[in-house]
Amino acid sequence: MNAIRGARERARAEITAAIKDEARRQLAREGAARLSLRAVARELGMVSSALYRYFPSRDDLLTALIIDAYDAVGSAAERALAAADRDAPVTRWREVCGAVRRWALAHPHEYALIYGSPVPGYFAPQATVAPASRVALALVVVARDARAAGVLREPAVDEAVPVPPEAVAEDAVRLVERLGIDLPAPVTAALVAAWAELFGLIGFELFGHFNRLIDAREEFFDHAVTRLAATVGLTDPPKEP
Repeated sequence: MNAIRGARERARAEITAAIKDEARRQLAREGAARLSLRAVARELGMVSSALYRYFPSRDDLLTALIIDAYDAVGSAAERALAAADRDAPVTRWREVCGAVRRWALAHPHEYALIYGSPVPGYFAPQATVAPASRVALALVVVARDARAAGVLREPAVDEAVPVPPEAVAEDAVRLVERLGIDLPAPVTAALVAAWAELFGLIGFELFGHFNRLIDAREEFFDHAVTRLAATVGLTDPPKEP
């Protein structure tokens, strides 16, 4: 009985993977808004009723693709985090950001699905929240470890960097409490801004907004995310003479 159950589970997993692979091809051809279960079933030689046993609706299939994409880019960020030198926070930050960019360039349609235009009529369920947080949490780990090592400077406040409005400060405090982040609220606010700017940089490059403006894309990106690290308060320890 266990062997039969195992064979059925493997068959279901294989069919589910085939459905998602075909759906990704359809995303590349038609875009997320035109994703169709009937078209996916037709390409796979399945009747629609059979496909509905795996994904009851288009939104269920979209959710599965979105979670897969978030998990993939999150895994890329986490691998870079684990491989980078923990004693060099700025370098570690750049490595995580670079891994996210490389994943996006290699998977433009999946990136567009999660960070591009919203799909009309689709509302992401709660199940997407944890996968969507993985990149942000990798950046939080860089800042948290830097603080533990004594090389995180709380963002300075001066004329060029004004005090955040009270409402922004309150949001940062709530975020610290909700996520249990052991970081000062100003650092958390700076992290949220840096996270948003990271995906803005990647989106501008991926969707062609740097065309005829910036040719040295990788160098520009590395410079930009290094500046973002400074806004968060990340510093590398002084090198031994």
